Amino acid sequence: MMRAAAAIVSLAVSVALIVATSACDQGGSASSKAHYGECPVSGHYGEFHLSPRTAGALTVKTTLPAPGWWNGGDTPDSIKSGYEYCMAANIAYRSGLDRVKVENAPFPQVVSGRTKDFDLALAQITITPERSKVAEFSPPYLSSTLGVLIRDGEKINGDNIRDVRIGVAEGTTGEEFVKKRLKPTKPVTAFPNDPDMVTALEEGRIDAVVHDTTILLAYPQKREGRVRLVGQYRTDQGYGALYPKGSPNKDELDRIIRQLIDDGTLTKLSAVYLGAAFGQDPAKIPYFTVDNGS
Repeated sequence: MMRAAAAIVSLAVSVALIVATSACDQGGSASSKAHYGECPVSGHYGEFHLSPRTAGALTVKTTLPAPGWWNGGDTPDSIKSGYEYCMAANIAYRSGLDRVKVENAPFPQVVSGRTKDFDLALAQITITPERSKVAEFSPPYLSSTLGVLIRDGEKINGDNIRDVRIGVAEGTTGEEFVKKRLKPTKPVTAFPNDPDMVTALEEGRIDAVVHDTTILLAYPQKREGRVRLVGQYRTDQGYGALYPKGSPNKDELDRIIRQLIDDGTLTKLSAVYLGAAFGQDPAKIPYFTVDNGS
């Protein structure tokens, strides 16, 4: 998942900067047909050159719903804003493409390497050696940890979490971490999407969720205090844009993403979309450790 997650919320002071950013570029001129939902775009229109799957559009795979990352609804046509959507909008703009074509797919399918009918995937995808065998990755644009979400009132911590029923998101690094490193004493349940997993937690079908902290941070305020984030595990990993193996656009997309990092665009997007969704400072969430002797 760029820098420590703690920096995301603290960067909320940058909100005013992005609001002031013009929807026109700072050197080129946008096409009159350009449409990127509610996203502010910056840079030079058409500065980079891609060979897109669909003429005039950037085709982006993701997994919906993903509040904070893809805002507006649960269907591709309803998405209007969010960190990754607006990141894609800025990539499209700087590439001279007039729209972002969003395609929804299950997360395991997105990271499997089985599909190639897209330009890039943005779905909070942690870069791993295994995934890099079947797909290409951009430079990391956000750092990641794994958070622990429980029902409010429960007493689950780093010492007893192995003895409770844990839920994970299917096909994620969280699932691999729990099964291979945490090694709980009770069966682990994998869920196809995040809302179903958190609902299972609320209903008592599982006792804890281990998933990306940057995703789980939104749930305590969304679920009106019925759940709370009690800890996190360091992973030393990061989120990257995923490209089909052998993508002819990899080098150019990498250059655009580095530019978005270096010029502060992604910092501004994180302040506006992720900072608002989180509602709490991840730096204050305790770090759990895994006993190496386990």
